[in-house]
Amino acid sequence: MHTAAIAATPVQHWVASWGAAQQIPDQANELAAENWRDASLRQTVRLTLGGQQFRVRISNLYGTAPLVLDGASVALAKTPGLADILAPTLRPLTFDGRASVTIPAGAEYYSDAVDMAIKPAADLAISLYFKGEPARQTSHNGARASTFLAKGNRVLDAQWADAGKITRWYALSDVEVLAPRGVGALVAIGDSITDGYGIPNDTNTRWPDVLAARLRNNGHTLGVVNAGIGGGRMLKDGIGPNLAARFDNDVISRAGVTHALVLIGVNDLGVQHRNGPDTPADRQLLLADLKLAYRQLAARAHAHGVCVIGGTVTPYAGSEYYHPEPDNEADRQELNAWIRTSGVFDAVADFDAALRDPAQPSRIKKVYDSGDGLHPSLAGYRALAETVPLKALQKKCGDK
Repeated sequence: MHTAAIAATPVQHWVASWGAAQQIPDQANELAAENWRDASLRQTVRLTLGGQQFRVRISNLYGTAPLVLDGASVALAKTPGLADILAPTLRPLTFDGRASVTIPAGAEYYSDAVDMAIKPAADLAISLYFKGEPARQTSHNGARASTFLAKGNRVLDAQWADAGKITRWYALSDVEVLAPRGVGALVAIGDSITDGYGIPNDTNTRWPDVLAARLRNNGHTLGVVNAGIGGGRMLKDGIGPNLAARFDNDVISRAGVTHALVLIGVNDLGVQHRNGPDTPADRQLLLADLKLAYRQLAARAHAHGVCVIGGTVTPYAGSEYYHPEPDNEADRQELNAWIRTSGVFDAVADFDAALRDPAQPSRIKKVYDSGDGLHPSLAGYRALAETVPLKALQKKCGDK
């Protein structure tokens, strides 16, 4: 059977098993032109759902001209952090049966379905070959996973002994599996705390990774997609677009999404406090605008049958980056009280309560602090994953 002929049946549908938020890389995170010209990239991603067929979505979301992908393949990786793949699993990745595809500026294209059994927590290596560089790159800076670089068309080579290595993803939006109709996916969307700042590369120890393992261990079948972007804010762009602007693309447009968990606000509060103006009127306007944005996200999600879990903003009084003062902490407390009690959300993940030091509630408990007073340690990320209410993930939007 031609791979393109495999499609969802009435009792099956496509569900996101892995994904990343897209952004325009700054100069420090751009891939040098020589690594696009007659060059291959091998990028490894950890899936959260298994299945008998899957497909890959290639992204030219921020491209200003068509992106030409001249060859591609998929295979199971031997192990994260190594370029080599398991040769018997190597498959070409095609588009309407063709080895190459031209993706218009601003578009994302699905590959043909690949007929290969994969298990939850499988590490999938996606190899892409380009003859030339994009007019503007689409990437995810905080991959915290190894991407391998090689000259020439190497997508069908099992071993890349001479490969270079970086830790960013390029032109990859998500991987979807064909799953029973009742299977859905959660998108965790937020800032660097969701993106996994501080974890060792290739360890898959971000809190959404730990949550995915927790779900598997408790017998729940649910995809988990990490749509965090370091430095992200709800209301204003940073290194990536603001969350309000990217919510539709990162949550609603993904296949099979049933739940979204939103953890955002540290950078909105912290940047205004640090950079000013931060008068009482400015602070109250920011809080009002944040609450309005949350209401807008929830309305958009509910219109598409997606449940929204609100994550309370974690403590950061010990942060040298923002130097928060009592007024800033009072704003965080007010926003968290609103998240807990407003009724806007279908459920709440009280991340603040999970991480705070009982003796100093404005600070992260020492065992959960990475050392910067802002980002969690590995133990802190585990605590966040343990805080997500699993019962909320079993309900459909509107269920009591």
